[in-house]
Formats: sequence, structure tokens, C-alpha cells
Amino acid sequence: MTDNRVERFIESAKRVGATVEKTENLEEAVKYIADKAKGTTLVPVTPLVIRYGLKALLQNAGVEVLNKQFRDGGQFPGAGVTFSNFAMADTGTVVLESTDENIRLATTLPERHFIIVDPATILVDNLAAAAPMNALHEGNAPKFIAYITGPSRTADIERVLTIGCHGPRELYILLVENISSDLMEN
Repeated sequence: MTDNRVERFIESAKRVGATVEKTENLEEAVKYIADKAKGTTLVPVTPLVIRYGLKALLQNAGVEVLNKQFRDGGQFPGAGVTFSNFAMADTGTVVLESTDENIRLATTLPERHFIIVDPATILVDNLAAAAPMNALHEGNAPKFIAYITGPSRTADIERVLTIGCHGPRELYILLVENISSDLMEN
């Protein structure tokens, strides 16, 4: 992968209102999240969350991680933390398979959403994403795929731009190398 792809992703994501930080490792990313997360934090169980013990890392850093059903956690959690499947450099979009309801809740309910992205999974554009998107949709069961481009925004109320109306007000993308180069894993 070229550094140009990563730099283009960073520029595109910042242009749409995301905060993008390169971190040296997952522990540094956890420290960053601990400094910014406020209130209850939703961390859905995914293969990468399990592999890296992300819930325990966050709790040890002082983050209040919800350890019960997300629907029982109250209406306004402070933060959500997820891993991504892949991202697209041209738009600054992060993609994650979100069929599990807890992933959808973690990416839409909180004021702040932190997404951990391995730079090796940054693709050039939507065309490069066609094959992995098809792979994510394999099988007979319906799947949910989230395309996240910047914080939630709408301008459908009297054409006034409103941030955070349909999801997080703040989007933090943390680039952490060597998390997983598998585009099907999050």
C-alpha cells in the first residue's frame, strides 16, 4: 500500500468533519479514546474486539464500558468504539459490516464514535471496494453494511445544516497499523 492512499484518506475524512489520528499501536489508540470518551461507552463484541481484548483495555484505561445489553444501557451513551472492515481514500468513508444490532447501536446512538482502521485496509475508491462489498453480502441472510463518512449531518430541516441529528456529532478515526489486513474482519 502506498502512503499516498493513507494521506488521501486522511485529507478526505477531515474534509467531511472527521478527526483522524495516526497512533503507534492499539494501546496508544486506547489512551486517546480514554481521553476523549465521556459517559457510558458501547463496544460491540466482534472478532477483533475479542482478539485484542479491547473491552478490558478500555476499562483498564478508565473508560466506562457497558457490559450488558446495549438496549438496556440508557438512551444516550457517550461513545461507541468499533473496528472497521475497510475504508476508501477518495471519500474518507469507513465501511463496517453491521448486521449485529449492537454494532448499529454503537455507531448511531452515542455522541462520539471511535473507529479503529488498519491503514492496510484503505482502498483507493468505491470501484476498489466492489469485490469486498460483494464478499460481505455473500450468503442468503440479509446483511447490514454501514458506510460512515464524517459525523452525522442533515440539512433537510429548512436547509440548515445540523450535525449529530441522526447519529454521532463527532467521528474519530484512529489509524493503527497491523490490526488486521483482512477486509472481511472487524
